Amino acid sequence: MKRIRYIAAATLMIGAIAGAQGQDWNSHTRIATSSNAATNELLVYNASDKLIQTVATGGKGGASGNAGGIAAFKDLVAVVNFGSKTVSIFEHSGGSFVLKHTIPTASSPLSVAFGHDHLYVLGATTVESHQVSEGWVSSNSDGEATLLHADGTAAQVGVLDRELILTEKSNAIESVPLGWDFAIAGVANLVSDIPANVNTPFGLATRGNEAYVTIAHANEISLVRHDAVLTVKGSGTQNSPCWLALDGPFLFSSNSPSQSVSRYAVYGEKIVQDAAVVANFVGDPTDIAYHHELAAVIDGANGISRLSIFHVDEDGNFTLEGVSTIDNSANGVAIIPGDE
Repeated sequence: MKRIRYIAAATLMIGAIAGAQGQDWNSHTRIATSSNAATNELLVYNASDKLIQTVATGGKGGASGNAGGIAAFKDLVAVVNFGSKTVSIFEHSGGSFVLKHTIPTASSPLSVAFGHDHLYVLGATTVESHQVSEGWVSSNSDGEATLLHADGTAAQVGVLDRELILTEKSNAIESVPLGWDFAIAGVANLVSDIPANVNTPFGLATRGNEAYVTIAHANEISLVRHDAVLTVKGSGTQNSPCWLALDGPFLFSSNSPSQSVSRYAVYGEKIVQDAAVVANFVGDPTDIAYHHELAAVIDGANGISRLSIFHVDEDGNFTLEGVSTIDNSANGVAIIPGDE
């Protein structure tokens, strides 16, 4: 009997320690968005959706119709300043975010992504690479390519093993090769086997050599691998899947006109809708991020945005942690993990 009580007590202690570790990890996690106003600001929230810091980016906002306007890598955060043709680089130091410098871009930036010790910047007409070294992002690009359409409809950029994947809403899903040093080293190419009914590619999420790409106005999500579309999945009852977040077995799509988030299970070449709706919103979702049991969604209507933060359990179910109102059309969202 004593041995049973000892095992039970030990089990409870282990559970308590694990729970405390989870709470401690969340207490150090930060969620970031930008005000996207004329005087752009980085807005930083904790995992309970409390605003804890506001920092000027030194640039002008004005981005719209894009995702990935904020990206994080280690202690660095990049934020687009569409109206200034710059990207602001912040460093997390001493418990707060500090503006390090701004880098000029070839065209008005819309989407940013870190990978391969580089920052990749998708602009209205171009995509470019900037080397990252010892916590510093070079102000000079080491590679640049012109988009196929270059008509201002660029939506998002993502990083694959040896190339970039990007979307233009004027019906282009493109890849751009990277060189031995992972700088941009070629021209943009249209991926093959894009569905004949393609209508407005929007958001994407990448992992390894695979990219999941929404074809919003066709109500579809596609899997791109090795410069070809392999699989296309309809979004069912939810209209216009726009922006995506991927982690583990789950792919989440924010569906702007349906004001919802859907959950998909992804494996191999399969994309299976697991739940049509896991969350609803007041306005149209404009970006989504997901990392280690937390999801963050920006939605907006009538010039007002909301940041919603959710706990995500092992089955991919959303539980709302909090909602904050932002008095501008906020742009981008990123989850910045604390020390695990």
